[in-house]
Amino acid sequence: SLCSTAATTGSDEEDDSDSSTKPIRSEKKKNPVSLFQTGGDPPKEKKTKKKAPPKAANSEEETLETPQKNSNRKGKVKKSKKAKEERPPSPIIEVDNLEEFVLLPAPQGVTIKCRVTRDKKGMDRGLYPTYYLHLDNDKKVFLLAGRKRKKSKTSNYLISIDPTDLSRGGENFIGKLRSNLMGTKFTVFDNGANPDRANANWSNVRQELSAVVYETNVLGFKGPRKMTVIIPGMNSDNERVPIRPRNDNDGLLMRWQNRNMDNIIELHNKAPVWNDETQSYVLNFHGRVTQASVKNFQIVHDSDPDYIVMQFGRVADDAFTMDYNYPLCAVQAFAIALSSFDGKLACE
Repeated sequence: SLCSTAATTGSDEEDDSDSSTKPIRSEKKKNPVSLFQTGGDPPKEKKTKKKAPPKAANSEEETLETPQKNSNRKGKVKKSKKAKEERPPSPIIEVDNLEEFVLLPAPQGVTIKCRVTRDKKGMDRGLYPTYYLHLDNDKKVFLLAGRKRKKSKTSNYLISIDPTDLSRGGENFIGKLRSNLMGTKFTVFDNGANPDRANANWSNVRQELSAVVYETNVLGFKGPRKMTVIIPGMNSDNERVPIRPRNDNDGLLMRWQNRNMDNIIELHNKAPVWNDETQSYVLNFHGRVTQASVKNFQIVHDSDPDYIVMQFGRVADDAFTMDYNYPLCAVQAFAIALSSFDGKLACE
């Protein structure tokens, strides 16, 4: 099963090569929020950092962010078959205004746990399935729907806040995901205007919310994929710095390729570990992912690989869990997940 990333635990050794004066093993290394700050004032390294964990409040359902708890539990993993019913649900999340919610960063310290379902019904179901994103809790609150556009030279997915209206012109259109010709690089836009239709001060021009780059590895796409995710940084008020490119040479991908990293953050997927026993690559998804798949991934910042910015993985043939944390919003995370479904990358 070269293709799969199984959802069991590789060893979770923590890398505490931290520049702080005394080696703190039990505490969180740093407030992850500071990793994403680029715009405005640099985060002040004051003693008030201790205020960071309101995380303890939902510790019983905090499945992604307690690396210190399971760093030594290398043995106890074999829960994959039974874990199906016990998948930890999403915390209670109020979605009053859907359009606002799906573009807002996840609250700090809260993992927003979602479920993606793929619907292949209909005439050309194999090629153009519809994907639905719901909160993974009892209410199954609908968040987003996405579908690949048909007459598009490159892969182009429309993202909507209405499960029945996936039209480009509709008022429910909230964003889109567009690939390059090769199908290896993707850009995520909000629903703003194309730069050709800019108003005088460019305030109506669409923002780029994220970009995803897939690298082939030595095994082609047969081994674990390598993903780079590029997102706008956050300002000192913890709001996304708007990236509104005026032309194709100014987007997140071009800035990243030119190493012009002002106000942008580079993330990567966590490298899975080869497990001889199962003969597969494994990652610890803490019970949220139950089936091996090449599409399973976790996105982290290189400076704090224990803080899972986003994870995605299979729980049934056409069902996946998608969990995201600050600073991602639902549209960013959903679009990153959609990119992983794209045909050119498939090896399943």
